[in-house]
Amino acid sequence: MVVTKDTFLPTEEELTVPEINLSGPALRAGAFHLGKYCEAQNNEFMLCRQELDDPRACINEGKAVTNCAFEFFRKLKKTCAQEFTQYANCIDKSSGDMDFKHCRKTQGVYDKCVLDNMQLERPDYGYFCRAKVHATERPPPPKKEKVVYPDATPGLPEDYPRPEAKYGSRFHWLN
Repeated sequence: MVVTKDTFLPTEEELTVPEINLSGPALRAGAFHLGKYCEAQNNEFMLCRQELDDPRACINEGKAVTNCAFEFFRKLKKTCAQEFTQYANCIDKSSGDMDFKHCRKTQGVYDKCVLDNMQLERPDYGYFCRAKVHATERPPPPKKEKVVYPDATPGLPEDYPRPEAKYGSRFHWLN
C-alpha cells in the first residue's frame, strides 16, 4: 500500500490499547470459554475486516474484542482462579507441545467451576467451525459499481461472408 499525504493514519492514542499479559498456556486454558464469551465481538471485528478490507476502519471493533477478553479474564480470576491456574499449569508442564489430552481431570474441574459460577458451558467439538449468521448494527459497505468498458472491436455484421476453413475444421463433427 502506498502512503501519500492524503492517506489517513490513526493517531498513537487511538492505536494504544492495553494488552492481555498472559502466558501461552494460560491463553490455551481459557481459549474455548473466551471464544464463546466474546463471540459477538469477535464476529463483528472479523466481519468489519472482511467487508471493509482496511484495518484502520476497524480499530474500535478491535478494542471491543480486547475489552471483552479483559472482562472475561477478570471474571474468571474472581470466580475460578485456583481451578484455572491448576489447569494452565497442567497444560504447561504435562507435555512439550501443551496438549490438552494429559489434563482432562483438571479440565473437568475447571469447566464445572466456569459453568457453575459464570453460566458458561464449554463449547462442543466443532462449535467454532459451524457456519453462523451474525447480525450487525453497522451499515453495509457501499457496493463498488462494475466498470463497463466499451467494446474496442465491434463484432462482424451478421451478413459478413464466412468461408470454410482452408484446411478443414478442427470440429469436423459439427459440420
